[in-house]
Amino acid sequence: MNRVTLAIIAFFGTALLLYWQVQSKKSDEEVAIDVSLRPDYIADNLRSVEYNKQGLVNSRVTATHMEHFDEANMTYFTQPIYLVYPDGGQAKWRLQSTMGTLNKKSGKVVLENNVIIDSISPEEPIQTMKTSYLELDLHTMIMTSDREVYITGDDFLIQGVGLFGDLNAQKVQLLSKVKGIYEVN
Repeated sequence: MNRVTLAIIAFFGTALLLYWQVQSKKSDEEVAIDVSLRPDYIADNLRSVEYNKQGLVNSRVTATHMEHFDEANMTYFTQPIYLVYPDGGQAKWRLQSTMGTLNKKSGKVVLENNVIIDSISPEEPIQTMKTSYLELDLHTMIMTSDREVYITGDDFLIQGVGLFGDLNAQKVQLLSKVKGIYEVN
């Protein structure tokens, strides 16, 4: 055997050895997948009811898809629709969005992307509120947002930045840059 043949054999042998090492590392990485990244529960077309300490309905949620992670105590929703029952009474508000999360421990719901809050009662002065981001504490029924908010009623449209709403007290406040259009019949 001459030197060229030995060099070719050594080159291909080294290449084969390196290829084998890369493949064995890849298979080790595939086995070491972090199980905590997988949800503990998955549900499609979810319908759920949450009760308060007195046994009255606190909220109802429906969603097209849900993933729950026990360790993080977080639930992620696709197309969630929340019906909230302030003071354990009748449902007064329907909140919906494209995406949502629920921290079960704190009772905080975060709704994102195309958030719409509709009044269920046609007698309410505020009929619809729209924003891109909303936080709702299910324990206190306080909702907040730091984004632009549009509020419509029978004969008015109000927009502003930032929202504070107490659903138990039936009060909603826009925090800054408030503009309104009123129609007089």
